[in-house]
Amino acid sequence: MTLTSGTKLGPYEIFSPLGAGGMGEVYRARDTRLDREVAIKVLLSHLSENPEFRARFEREAKTISGLQHPNICVLYDVGRQDGVDFLVMEYLEGETLATRLARKPLPRQSTPQRHRAPRPEA
Repeated sequence: MTLTSGTKLGPYEIFSPLGAGGMGEVYRARDTRLDREVAIKVLLSHLSENPEFRARFEREAKTISGLQHPNICVLYDVGRQDGVDFLVMEYLEGETLATRLARKPLPRQSTPQRHRAPRPEA
């Protein structure tokens, strides 16, 4: 299901498409309650009829909601309206990961080494 500009999903008004993948489409939208831009991921209509894919979509939402990291967008809301399942996330401007990787590989960053505490003498 491709959404058009002006379509409403609850309090969210669709502006334009941002991208699409195997499970869904992502749109730039506005949260009319809080007057902020958001990204909305919509589960493809033929998948939303499949209980397995809906469960996978719900697991994705639960997983994302439990993460907090500067490189992961924040999940604001989940919903279902007129058979359309959707996730509402923080909208971030910038290039996609695919575009960034096409320019050149990301530099390998060193990771901090973990040091094991010495064992206490018995």
